[in-house]
Amino acid sequence: MLLAQDGHRVTVLERDPVAPPEPAVAWEEWDRRGIAQFHLPHFALPRFRDLLETELPAVSAALLAGGAEEYDLVDELPESVTGGRRDGDDRYVALAVRRPVLEAVVARSAETQSGVTVRRGVVVRGVLTDTPDRTGVPRVVGVATSDGEQVRADLVVDAGGRRSTMPALLDVSGGVAPAEEREDSGFVYFARFFRADGPFPALQATVNQAYSSVSILTLPSDRGTWSVTFAASARDKELRVLRDADRWDAVARCFPANAAWLDAEPVGDVRVMAGIEDRIRHYVAGGRPVVTGVLPVGDAWACTNPSVGRGMSMALTHAVVLRDVVRAADGEGPAELSRRWAEATAAVLEPWYRTTIGSDRHRLAEIDADRCGVPYAPADRGWTTSKALAAGSRRDPDVLRGMLDIASMQALPQEVLGRPGMVERVLAAGAGAPQYAVPGPDRRELLAAAGVTVPV
Repeated sequence: MLLAQDGHRVTVLERDPVAPPEPAVAWEEWDRRGIAQFHLPHFALPRFRDLLETELPAVSAALLAGGAEEYDLVDELPESVTGGRRDGDDRYVALAVRRPVLEAVVARSAETQSGVTVRRGVVVRGVLTDTPDRTGVPRVVGVATSDGEQVRADLVVDAGGRRSTMPALLDVSGGVAPAEEREDSGFVYFARFFRADGPFPALQATVNQAYSSVSILTLPSDRGTWSVTFAASARDKELRVLRDADRWDAVARCFPANAAWLDAEPVGDVRVMAGIEDRIRHYVAGGRPVVTGVLPVGDAWACTNPSVGRGMSMALTHAVVLRDVVRAADGEGPAELSRRWAEATAAVLEPWYRTTIGSDRHRLAEIDADRCGVPYAPADRGWTTSKALAAGSRRDPDVLRGMLDIASMQALPQEVLGRPGMVERVLAAGAGAPQYAVPGPDRRELLAAAGVTVPV
């Protein structure tokens, strides 16, 4: 839609053959076989909401009409924590919506966008390449489909998500592929959805709250629904019992801040997601593209552990970056377009990728230390400061807003901590705070609630 608004003709090749239903029934009636997390919790951060309102206001309005709700991360917290409403707090408004509902609205909007043609049930099996230029860099000039059709284009955009096959297709076609950094994120998720009439329960902790050996994500959604999710270490064999709904419920009721979110009608069984990778692909190395004519966006470029909810916001930001790069190219060759894309992606998005996997590694190590009953005290000032930021956010409204700026993808941690006096406020507010600021069970109590026998 962004490219079409600039006058480009865009053809979307969508593997799944089923067209999106009405948003009101998308959760129940629609499945995307290629998207493992389609019916798992999602959250559209304030950065997503702000970008959507700015760049695609009609889609934003259609989402609200389709059931999505605006969710104010400041207003929903107790005033004793926030210090009351302030000017500028509107930047912390998120969109509460389930993935099938959001995607149905976006897909249906794309089909009515002038300049966009959506072709469903088309599987890409290969890429078409031109003779390498004098530098030896091949150029993608289109794709080949499973039924033998060749679809040519000035630019191929890989929006194939976490499971994109583009690197393999490039390798087969010309012996080139982007360089990858890849590792197992180490997390596993156990999620349940709920439904109730009336407003959402009061938020007593942040939507992503850390506790001993687990984190809990409490995410409002559309049409009176929400989800509560345990994020645990994939190495935590004892907590695999959370796949069972009764044990999940028994453990969840040990966390006072989440009690009100459990007193509702459960929707379905426990949903589990595991085997998640952190991965980034480099299409330009040393200023030289490995291939031109194809550019990835969103998870096809980089993906991370989803517990901080940045995936959709990073993808929309990346789409805007791509639009801006194409707009600025002004007739430049494919190699220069690839370089511009790499530079803009590295400047705008890669810092978010790096800070996400850095904090995830620390959090996973802390969770594993909790499991083993040993302290986690790495010699990393950044981690110490981030812990103080989390603890201090319940004691100092300025520190809270700094944390929300990061959580909302409004500002990177180094930008927040670079504000005059912020580090001093963070350290003062976090001084003497317990390891986990919100009350919850210790490891032994957690396992007892799960019905797991603990050796004495």
